[in-house]
Amino acid sequence: MNNQRIVLVSRPVAEPSTANFRLEEVPLEALADGHVRIKNHYLSLDPYMRGRMSDAKNYAVPQAPNETMIGGTVGEVVESKNPKIAVGALVVGMGGWQQYSTATGNGDIRVVDTKQVPLSAYLGTVGMPGMTAWYGLMKLCEPKAGETVCVDAASGAVGSVVGQLAKLHGCRAVGIAGGADKCAYVVNELGFDACIDYKAHRDVASFDAALKAAAPAGIDCHFENVGGMIMDGVLNNMNAFGRVAMCGMISGYSGVPIPLTNPSVILRSRLKVQGFIVSEHMQFWPDGLAVLGGLVGSGKLKFRESIADGLASAPQAFLDLLIGKNFGKQLVKLA
Repeated sequence: MNNQRIVLVSRPVAEPSTANFRLEEVPLEALADGHVRIKNHYLSLDPYMRGRMSDAKNYAVPQAPNETMIGGTVGEVVESKNPKIAVGALVVGMGGWQQYSTATGNGDIRVVDTKQVPLSAYLGTVGMPGMTAWYGLMKLCEPKAGETVCVDAASGAVGSVVGQLAKLHGCRAVGIAGGADKCAYVVNELGFDACIDYKAHRDVASFDAALKAAAPAGIDCHFENVGGMIMDGVLNNMNAFGRVAMCGMISGYSGVPIPLTNPSVILRSRLKVQGFIVSEHMQFWPDGLAVLGGLVGSGKLKFRESIADGLASAPQAFLDLLIGKNFGKQLVKLA
């Protein structure tokens, strides 16, 4: 039996393209003792993958050329030589951009239950993006009832969870998103108090005025996903002793400089700015995932997905994700 996979064939210099990837078919090796074979149903596409495509200094090892692209997956065990994991079990892990993957079952996959949480949600709201939101907001920003929490990329897999958690903790939630339709979703469906369409504010003064209108009492906590003008504007509107969780800087992932034009605001407002990588805090995952799963199961935490069809669609879907064409969590349906 053969396996379809997508490998990285070249490292992009600036903007990536579909030419950086190759779809290939390779034979499946015999399953080793203690391992399981998984037929992946969904593949997660995430901004961090752009950083892995580069061999520049980063927090993680670069993606190896001519090897299966890294990525989170959910799927079904179709063959098992591990007595602890039965055929038919549904699992989440880092199966990569491929139809079939193998795992040892010793910490590299997690068996999941779909009675209350849909399988795909384990790659989004009840997976790494949800945990990123939960950890950054609850452990770094530590919001208090009555405070104002701001998050950019607010309609995405991480930002949407940040705002909803903020509301559940009695905060005012202000989102920043690209486009009127995304902002309408953030306010009307997710329950944010306000959302700023950054595409309607191309200069600092206009964006600053919109922030002041959306957060008249200032911003106490900010969850940063984008960088650039957006981050500059938010920092200028932070209250004294505000907290900033630095999650991502997607505006600079393709080599575009993202200078901070007024770093003195950090000192002036005595801000706490903390970068983090959620995979470095695995001790918090059981508690966080239990909270997120319960909220999804009870309907208190909503999510939206953009689903591309078939493994061959993954490269273009990934490129579209980097420029914000997706709406909600970006997935690829494999089976």
